[in-house]
Amino acid sequence: MNQDEIFDAIVVGTGISGGWAAKELTEKGLKTLVLERGPMVKHIEDYPTMHDDPWDYPLKGQLSKEDKEKYHVQKRVNWAPTEDSKHFFVNDLEHPYVETKRFDWIRGYQVGGRSLTWGRQSYRWSDIDFEANKKEGIGLDWPVRYKDIAPWYDKVEEYIGVSGETLGLDVLPDGIFQPAMKLNCVEEDFKNNVAEKFEDGRLITIGRAAHITDPNATFEGRGTCQNRDRCWRGCPFGGYFSSNSSTLPAAERTGNMTLRPNSIVYEVIYDDNTKKATGVKIIDAETNEKIEFKAKVIFLCASAMASVGILLQSKS
Repeated sequence: MNQDEIFDAIVVGTGISGGWAAKELTEKGLKTLVLERGPMVKHIEDYPTMHDDPWDYPLKGQLSKEDKEKYHVQKRVNWAPTEDSKHFFVNDLEHPYVETKRFDWIRGYQVGGRSLTWGRQSYRWSDIDFEANKKEGIGLDWPVRYKDIAPWYDKVEEYIGVSGETLGLDVLPDGIFQPAMKLNCVEEDFKNNVAEKFEDGRLITIGRAAHITDPNATFEGRGTCQNRDRCWRGCPFGGYFSSNSSTLPAAERTGNMTLRPNSIVYEVIYDDNTKKATGVKIIDAETNEKIEFKAKVIFLCASAMASVGILLQSKS
């Protein structure tokens, strides 16, 4: 890899936002370097537990006492991680952080980041959300409204595949939906009882999830959700939207992406003369070598905390 090459763009991070940035930039013809601090994870090939059953594990998928210590921060949210998915979560003992008060932070250091383990729930904000600050006199007013963002919601939903039920609610705008997943018999009974006993408009609906459910839909090699409930192990069918199954392969197909895993970005290079960012500095996670890469545009998609951390290390 030529370190003297000046890329059109550098994208830091390969999670949902990084994968999407890589796709959009490369499809527009920009030669793009995509940097990920963790190791490579290839779709299907690097999902080691994707077909395991609970009885394949000594504790039926639950973490051992020793592993609970390794993931003691993330285990506070109860659902993450488990024995079959722990390889996609950061070891809290190796990567600690200081809390002045409790702050739960889920982290995944690998190509695909947390797109491999997110809950897939995908909802549109309404003008009730965009106007809340202004109406309540809190913070700053949003500079946009729903009508400004709606076309972009359309673009994303059409590409990733979001299943859900059309409801016509102002508070929860409808989107471009795949067929809704079915409620089970208990959920259906609960839904009917709520509708019968309350007259204030409250209702029960299935969650809007980034899963492909239409068997006739085509999503560039992705298949439909198989309802296996093994999503965060890596979905070999591609029904579950992740960077690994969708946006990064799309970027790769353009021939314009250079993906470099094991690259810990620690600083954005700033030119005092031009008043612009000109590149990034990385530490190679395998060799500890410090390397600089240059580009005309820098996208920080390293998650909220890490992106801010990089900026704080870059310029006072």
